[in-house]
Amino acid sequence: MYRILVVDDEPMICKGLSKTIEKAEHIPSIIQTAENGIEALEIIKTMNPHFVFTDIRMPKMDGLELCQQISEQYPSILLVVVSGYGEFEYAKKCISYGVSSYVLKPIAKRNVHETLDRLVKHYQNRNQSTLVSPLSIEAWVGKIVDAIWMLHTEELLQLLAQWEAELNSHQLGRVQLHILLSDFFEMLVKQLAFKGMETNKISFNKEMLERDEHPITYFCDNVQQTLTQLREKRKGKTKDMIEEAKNYIEEHLSKEVSLEEVADILGLNPSYFSQYFKLKTNETFVHYRIKRRMEKAKRLLEIPRYRITDISHEIGYADHPHFTKTFKKHVGVSPSEYRKMLGIE
Repeated sequence: MYRILVVDDEPMICKGLSKTIEKAEHIPSIIQTAENGIEALEIIKTMNPHFVFTDIRMPKMDGLELCQQISEQYPSILLVVVSGYGEFEYAKKCISYGVSSYVLKPIAKRNVHETLDRLVKHYQNRNQSTLVSPLSIEAWVGKIVDAIWMLHTEELLQLLAQWEAELNSHQLGRVQLHILLSDFFEMLVKQLAFKGMETNKISFNKEMLERDEHPITYFCDNVQQTLTQLREKRKGKTKDMIEEAKNYIEEHLSKEVSLEEVADILGLNPSYFSQYFKLKTNETFVHYRIKRRMEKAKRLLEIPRYRITDISHEIGYADHPHFTKTFKKHVGVSPSEYRKMLGIE
């Protein structure tokens, strides 16, 4: 996740540029704004942005002085100057302050997105040996979320050990490390929430992280605690989500069980559960439930004492013609024809 600061004393331009940056969906970003150079420097102290887009002519502290201050105090930040044609020669004075690019007014979406692409490429190339890229973080988050969700404790411990080794290899500054770990945990919580986990009780205090002498250890402890909380919620059982769902369907074939009902019982987001079920079984929830109903109907039809109407109700079809139609669609013959094939009159 890239942190971007937009500095301009005109609110409409500031808002418009921020919205344009947000539309570059292939570049995940967190955007803050400032009205002048002095405010921008205050925000930079806590935000530690990757990129700063700044106007030239602003009150209190203009863009030239801001670029100079940033280049001296925060040399890792990449700078972009936003200027009109009349200011361009003036703006080029910033080149000695390490300005990476210029965006000319009126601001065009294409120019902004091309500038962002260059900034990201420059940032990743320049920091390849010293920083963890946002794309790398997303990959780590995905692996760790999967380990937590499936309650794979040993796998989680191995992943955390590997993550700690990678962080140590980059020799990050303390402030940079705090921000990275905070962003990581925020992404982790969001992904767990999407899966259906109640994340409001997860404790992760950014102030504690900053005060702790060993922030990576504090981070890892909180991640492990998240797995523990999920295990306790599931009453200490490691669940195979698909098997749990299949068992519930099997036990309730006589009822009209919905996808939302099963997802709620498993503590999952219905949309996520639907996608996950199809991914693991290669069929939709509804198709699987119907298939199991028809399999049970075939078993009951093999028992002569059961009437077909009773079998229909037994597997949850109050409408007998609907049962007959569904059975023929999935089996190829009607229930009565199926019995005849078995020699049952």
